[in-house]
Order: sequence, then C-alpha cells, then structure tokens
Amino acid sequence: MYSRRTTLFFLAILFSTVTGCGAQVDERRSADPVVSSQEQPAQESWDITIVISDSGHRKTLIKAGHAAEYHKGDKKEIHVDGGISIRTVNPNGSTTTITAGRGIVHNNQDIEAFDDVVIRSDDGTVLRTEYITRSASDHMIRTDKYVTITSPSRTIRGYGFESDDAMKRYRIFHASGEALSQ
Repeated sequence: MYSRRTTLFFLAILFSTVTGCGAQVDERRSADPVVSSQEQPAQESWDITIVISDSGHRKTLIKAGHAAEYHKGDKKEIHVDGGISIRTVNPNGSTTTITAGRGIVHNNQDIEAFDDVVIRSDDGTVLRTEYITRSASDHMIRTDKYVTITSPSRTIRGYGFESDDAMKRYRIFHASGEALSQ
C-alpha cells in the first residue's frame, strides 16, 4: 500500500514531532564577559571638530576623522583617530599646530597625542616624537620619549621634553644636537 520511502518519511515526521514536544528547558545565559560596557563607546562621530574655549575665547580646535566617547566612572574621555590636528591659540596670539595619528581628550581638557606626532610653531620650529601630553592647567607640552626639534638654525635631539604651548621656552632632557655657526 505505501512504499517503503513513504513510510520512512512519515516516521521521520512523527519522530521530529515527538522530540520537539518535550518540556521547556529554562536555560539561563549570562552576558558575554569578553566585552564590558566600559569598553563600548557611549557615542561615536566621524569627521569631527571639537572646540575648547575659556571664557568664550576659543583656545583649542581639534579635528579628527573619528571620535568615540568613553565614560569611566565619573570621568569622560574622547578618543580621536583617523589623523588628528590640534591647533592651540597661545596668550600672545601665536598658534601651535599638533598633528598625530590618534589622541585622547580628557574631561579636564588635557590632551594626549600618539603615533607620528609633529608640533609646528609660528616661528618655524618643528618637533617630532611618538607621544606627547598637553596639560590644560599649566599649558605645557611634555613627553618622556625621543624627540627631534628642528628650527631654521639648529637641530636638537634627545629623550624627554617640556615646553610652553608656543614652543618659545623648552627643555630637552638627555640632549644632543647640531647648530649652524656664523
């Protein structure tokens, strides 16, 4: 009456129906511990401009290809990458431009810059290093990494650096260099 193939088909359907009708298993799953909420950005933006001002006067302009805001307790950090440009206006009206691969803007307006950091002042002085910090409280730029400072008349190299925003007064720790004599 029924072929063997049809009988097997009906048995397969009966078997799958019976096995699918069991009691519901209450399976509790926990969150994936590999990724925490602190590792996820609160918000992200692309092609951004951040303006930091003091008493209504623009002091710092930050441009980046990408920004991600992170909250760590009561602190907030903005991680910028995709090539960044930081332009500071100094009290005397001169400007300093910092370019780097990526950086962090802290909620107290301190800035860190990483990866191929280049600082250019209005007078033609150029600093190259891999990492700097810029303190908002005392307007100083610092690093403990290797630096090369080039100006029209000299080149100075060393480990460790500290300068005002305008790069007019700076110190290099463990320095060596070259100068043109006249």
